[in-house]
Amino acid sequence: MEARPQKKAVGLQPESEVDWRAYQGLLVVLEQRDGVAKNVSWQLLGEGRRLADQLGTELLALAIGHHVDDVARQAIYYGADRVYVCDHLELEQYRTRPYSRVCLEVIHDFKPEIVLFGATYTGRDLAGAIATHLPTGLTADCTQLEVDEDRLLHATRPAFSEKQMATILCKQFKPQMATARPGVFKALAKDETRTGEIIHVPYPLENQVMNAQVLQFVEDTNRIDLEAADVIVAGGRGVGGPEGFQLLQKLADVLGGVVGASRVAVEAGWIDHPHQVGQTGSTVRPKLYIAAGISGAIQHVVGMQNSESIIAINSDPEAPIFQVAQYGIVGDLFDVIPALTEAFRARLARGEELTASGGRTV
Repeated sequence: MEARPQKKAVGLQPESEVDWRAYQGLLVVLEQRDGVAKNVSWQLLGEGRRLADQLGTELLALAIGHHVDDVARQAIYYGADRVYVCDHLELEQYRTRPYSRVCLEVIHDFKPEIVLFGATYTGRDLAGAIATHLPTGLTADCTQLEVDEDRLLHATRPAFSEKQMATILCKQFKPQMATARPGVFKALAKDETRTGEIIHVPYPLENQVMNAQVLQFVEDTNRIDLEAADVIVAGGRGVGGPEGFQLLQKLADVLGGVVGASRVAVEAGWIDHPHQVGQTGSTVRPKLYIAAGISGAIQHVVGMQNSESIIAINSDPEAPIFQVAQYGIVGDLFDVIPALTEAFRARLARGEELTASGGRTV
């Protein structure tokens, strides 16, 4: 499938006058809040490094916000060759217009051939706003990215109600743009010996009155963040109902983790959608993933298969989930989960460290 570009660029040269060969480099637009980068930023730099090396080009990053110099330095440690920084008080909190204008100016001035965003609430909003002003396409919610010998970005994403995968190309226009799901790609190991270039770019809306002002930012302290969790204890059909998830919550609390769920459990109304892991939920990459009463349907597996350690608990020894798990327990989860919870709680009470991967040195 080929993305259909708009017919006219807004605020840029007419298409007939643009030299698309001048576009070089792969740009990752970093996402941060209060000067702390989201994990998806480092994940995209890891994937961007791989693609940039294949293309023989530079890996670029863009940090937008206020007091984000540390984010820029961290970006170099995580693989960037050059980081553009736009730092201004007006950029302290995300707003579509100023952030999109900064991106458009950087794209216009430095001409990256590929631009990647995280498929988060912020990244989706920002990428969509930018795409309306550029003569190019945008592929959203990607789970796989590749490049070919013609320097084309092959952006693959679920399609047709998650039943098929579609690979989308933008063959005639630059930059090629995509948003990618958090948790899909792996960040490189942080290397503080890496060096790179940091370039400060001017804020393009200086002295202009914004049509919207941020009066207060109220964080939802009850919001679950599966994508940032080191430990996830997830339940599926075998949990049997909301009470089963209360059992999983006790284990998650002991391990310093959060509770996840399969699509079946969410659609049954046993737990809210923010807990859902899978193609239509979150893609996660925790250190430890415990799958209790989850059969292992492909829709769920693609959302958690990159976890460092997977423990499956299921009464069916033939359940597909055991094929992706490093450790399997065949048994009734209503017996196994309480036993694990008490065993871990006792070890912690004795001052012992847990030895699997996860929140408490697990």
